[in-house]
Amino acid sequence: MSWDQIKREWAFVCQRVLLTWGKLSEDDLAFIGGDRARFIDLYEQRYGGGKARAGERIDEFAMRLTSRPQNMDRAACR
Repeated sequence: MSWDQIKREWAFVCQRVLLTWGKLSEDDLAFIGGDRARFIDLYEQRYGGGKARAGERIDEFAMRLTSRPQNMDRAACR
């Protein structure tokens, strides 16, 4: 999934983020709002490993996303 798509579908994608990275809070996800740079910054703060590694992990996650999950409720993330 491209970052343009992720930004448009953030209300759904953020649920997948919560399932993948439990150290990120719903407030963090609201702040990220589908923005890759913000995501990398917060990921690096919570998990360490440097910005380059954070970018790699997040891009790998984005590439695995294919479309909006059918069974996820838009209201779960702000």
